[in-house]
Amino acid sequence: MKRFRMKRSAAREGADEAVPTVSVRKSDDAVGSGDALRESRGLGHPASAGGGAVRVERSGDAVALGAHSVAISGHVSQVMLATPPPSKPLAWPIRLGSVPVLASAFQTRSEVRVRIDQARDGHATVVLTQVLSGGGGVGKTQLAAAYAHQGLADGADLVVWVDASDIEQVIAWYAHAAHAVEAASDRVRGKGTESDAELFLQWLATTRRSWLVVLDDLTDPEAMQGWWPPSSAFGCGRVVATTRRQDAVLSGGGRAVVGIDTYSAEEAEAYLHERLSSAHADHLLDAQAAVLAEALGFLPLALSHAAAFMVNEDVACAEYLRRFGDSAARLDDLLPRKADAEGYGRQVAAALLLSLDGAQASDPVRLAVPVMRLAAVLDPAGNPRSLWTSDATIRYLSNQRITPAGGAPSTIGPAQVRATLRLLHRYGLLTDHAQAGSRAVRLHALTARAVRECTPDTVSADLVRTAADALTELCDTVGWSDHDTRASLLSNIDSLDRYAGDLLWQTDGHYVLRWAGRNMTLDTAIPYWRGLVGTSERRLGRAHPLTLVARRDLALACFNDRRSKEAFAVLQEDFPYQDSQLAGDSLRPAAAEREVVSAVSLLEDTVAVRERLLGQVDPATLASRAELALLYWSRGDRAAAIHTLERSLPGYRAAFGPRHPGTIAVKNRLRGWREQHKRRWWRRTRGPSAPGGSAGAGGAATP
Repeated sequence: MKRFRMKRSAAREGADEAVPTVSVRKSDDAVGSGDALRESRGLGHPASAGGGAVRVERSGDAVALGAHSVAISGHVSQVMLATPPPSKPLAWPIRLGSVPVLASAFQTRSEVRVRIDQARDGHATVVLTQVLSGGGGVGKTQLAAAYAHQGLADGADLVVWVDASDIEQVIAWYAHAAHAVEAASDRVRGKGTESDAELFLQWLATTRRSWLVVLDDLTDPEAMQGWWPPSSAFGCGRVVATTRRQDAVLSGGGRAVVGIDTYSAEEAEAYLHERLSSAHADHLLDAQAAVLAEALGFLPLALSHAAAFMVNEDVACAEYLRRFGDSAARLDDLLPRKADAEGYGRQVAAALLLSLDGAQASDPVRLAVPVMRLAAVLDPAGNPRSLWTSDATIRYLSNQRITPAGGAPSTIGPAQVRATLRLLHRYGLLTDHAQAGSRAVRLHALTARAVRECTPDTVSADLVRTAADALTELCDTVGWSDHDTRASLLSNIDSLDRYAGDLLWQTDGHYVLRWAGRNMTLDTAIPYWRGLVGTSERRLGRAHPLTLVARRDLALACFNDRRSKEAFAVLQEDFPYQDSQLAGDSLRPAAAEREVVSAVSLLEDTVAVRERLLGQVDPATLASRAELALLYWSRGDRAAAIHTLERSLPGYRAAFGPRHPGTIAVKNRLRGWREQHKRRWWRRTRGPSAPGGSAGAGGAATP
């Protein structure tokens, strides 16, 4: 390294002034650039002397660095650098990106904003990034836009709105901002997009100017690592991000995640009133406005589309609610693209399921769609986690897992099901919170409807059967004191019944319907049983055993509600049908012996299959076992008949209770059979010559 002295030109004053020593490293050929460069050989006067020129003498081979610097290969005898003209001052404040306008009838959501501000003010760092996380259509972008507009109104020097759906866009916007704020000199900038983006982040960390950066619709938290704006050294910056994701990485690096949910009931109703009033459509408001808001799940995006549709079509709240409740209507018709008055850019159904493709491709792969389909037929208010690890659910997911063309379904386990629930939770498609207990897994009602509309009819029967079987497993194990789980199961059975209709009867899923009736309060049980009896008579027939069981449950509900006359009337109507059921298959002629044997074998197989699939206490299993006992008795196999009925009695007590007419009938029949069997045994052991053998019941029974 050679050291040399730099002297400022003093041609006008005839004297040199000493300047600080600079170091120039030996280098190969170099490229020089700069403004107002002039060179003259020798130690004479410069060819052109501008104001503030600098003279470098006896440097040898050199490289010059810095703003407007010059690098020349070879021996330099004299270089004249003129000071560049001053740049034009920046015009503050600066606004970059397209900040969305606030929607019509925008709700300030004061409680939510208080939580956001508390997340910032209550943190130890100088500047904190608040990540607004929530499902599609809950209003995250509008909240972020409100902060951007507030920042502009408060005089923030820099507001940057970035579409963060792709990391390349984030880097490009950072680079653009670096040039806009002159984060570094022209010599340093321009080396590359990422280099300029890094300069902008450095500028944010060190500037004294106030700034706000909004990262909207962040879709890849992992890729964002390393590109989050840093903390401000002077406490004058803020970052607000929005995302559907709920990954743990979002809360790292001093960031605070704030969950954003739908409107409250009051906010939703206020939005409808303000939106329709602002469109001079007050006549569309009626008493059903609050009910409509609830039917739409208080979802801001859906309320916006619905209000615009009502204005366009001149439809009042009650009429729109009627159309919305029509199961044949589709969301794309009720909430069409043309009703997007606020410029959201997507139809509601598409917006709700936007991230489903990404979840389907993530590990565990090809399970997201089947899980969403099953969740869509259950209660949007939530269901227990144990339902998702039931045998029925695991069998369904193993069979329905979408595999590549020509591939065979792969078996999965409870761990993979739990991993899929967490995956969908991270993608904001459903929520999975263990602390919610029997309501741990929730899917928004509109998201569920969008999923159902996209579900092929060919898989509906499997969905209904799986949901019914999974609920049956939980119904058989829930304790009497676990009121929360029982309430959750009741609401999930109701949701499944409303979706499935007759499918629930076609797939033998009606056990859960009877379980629901037996666990209802008296004021709702009787009308429920009347409806269920009507459906059973229509679907199965008046004399079907399950119809008779449902009618007995109706009679029991009437007894419990002190309606004895109604109960006896129901039972009296069943006497003709009960006689035929109790008679069962009467004794066949001897010529038909082979058919009787075949009937016994078939019924034994039926009982075994129902015990394995439905359980020991399912009404269908109990009815089959009772019929088998009657058939044994009719064939003269009294020991087998009594043994089979003895096995049935505990099941009847567990399923219907000790006071149920069915339980009492089985108990009485078992007692009668035992007495008859005992008298017959007594006659055989005493013989005809025994004293008293011809008297009493035994003598009367002897032919």
